[in-house]
Amino acid sequence: MPNRILIVDDERNIRRTFQMVLQAEGYTVETAETGREGLDGIAAFKPDVVILDVRLPDIDGIEVLREVRAAGNDVVVIMISGHGTIATAVEATHHGAFDFMEKPLSKERLLVALRNALERRQLGREVKALRQTVSRKHLMVGQSTPIQAIREQIQRVGPTGARVLITGESGTGKELVARALHQAGDRSGAPFVKVNCAAIPEELIESELFGAVKGAYTGSTSDRDGKFLVADGGTLFLDEIGDMSLKAQAKVLRALQEGEIEKVGGNKVLTVNVRVLAATNKDLAAEVAAGRFREDLFFRLNVVPIHLPPLRERPGDISLLAEHLLAMYQDENGLGQRDFDADALGELERLPWTGNIRELGNVVERLAVLCTGPSITRDDLQTWGVRTDGAPGTHVAQGAAAGDGWDLDAVRRAGGLAAARQHFEKDLISHALDESGGNVSGAARLLGIDRTNLHKKIVTYGLNREDDA
Repeated sequence: MPNRILIVDDERNIRRTFQMVLQAEGYTVETAETGREGLDGIAAFKPDVVILDVRLPDIDGIEVLREVRAAGNDVVVIMISGHGTIATAVEATHHGAFDFMEKPLSKERLLVALRNALERRQLGREVKALRQTVSRKHLMVGQSTPIQAIREQIQRVGPTGARVLITGESGTGKELVARALHQAGDRSGAPFVKVNCAAIPEELIESELFGAVKGAYTGSTSDRDGKFLVADGGTLFLDEIGDMSLKAQAKVLRALQEGEIEKVGGNKVLTVNVRVLAATNKDLAAEVAAGRFREDLFFRLNVVPIHLPPLRERPGDISLLAEHLLAMYQDENGLGQRDFDADALGELERLPWTGNIRELGNVVERLAVLCTGPSITRDDLQTWGVRTDGAPGTHVAQGAAAGDGWDLDAVRRAGGLAAARQHFEKDLISHALDESGGNVSGAARLLGIDRTNLHKKIVTYGLNREDDA
């Protein structure tokens, strides 16, 4: 579809000249003689770019620009004037004009300005779409009583700045709660920085958190900032904090108590202003009793506890989550739009989902990619490895548990022995990565294979995790 351009100018010759030039270049062009006509044209024509004269017979172009921005319209505006001054140009830019040009305009100058404006428009649309995608990815989905209670807690606690300890099984959405707390507070415009404490080797966790000076360790060729400094003014989310070493815990405690850190190998005290949120799938009180977690740090972190129940305890949310995830994966991968039929949703609700939302997401993404019909059916679940033939609550996605079996029908549905073997291996590796919190070395130990070999398989199957360090 050709880009739409609206020309607002009281000089008839200017309107006609611009219209002829731009139409010859393939643009769809409308014109307006006054400021009010221009505002009406923007509402009706919905242009991509407005070329707006400063001096108009009713209201001037600056006032038109103000009204456009006050209405929340993100159309790109190029201001033109035969009596331009620096003050006018500055005012136009202040109110959101993309460019300011003086008459008379050459054809080349007009077309270059218009191309730049359209590139800006496209970039703005892409940024907006990206923000919507990120926002949807981090959306807390569910209407069950526990989820509604957690939303209420977030609204009360988020603006206070209090520290929160988020607990729950792996894959229940603890990071979503942390991001929602960040967005609900006055730090929402500042960085949200996540650190997966389980995915970082013990010898590197301190430099990752607090930074390091040049020469502090082998390979340290320059000073680097840690996550506390990167998150300064914002929120630092310490995921799986129960796996942090006691030595690192002591430094985190100091940062929480005094708002001060020191880089590894340095002696300069740095002040930081960071809100710390933490999450774990462990019982930290039991870890304290066993001497594996500092009691004083536990009390510092556990100001407000929020517990996320496993998915099996809120089956009413499974259909909402499945439909939300399906729409998200289809958009991300440019796939055709389809939904789940009632029977398929019913089967999903009966499964235990021991891997929680992460496991459900894995299955839904597989179905989004592989299914071809207008709706995903119960037969599709069986065809693509979701066992629904056992008693309710006894089977999840094939390969999610090491004891799941494959019969000849399942092998046939998968497309033969080689394909079935790949499905099974991929699911086992995915499950091991979930169990190890994304740590490749930990997953390799669970599977009893060499880390290098496992890493090659992860790349082959496209299972790279954000947290692989």
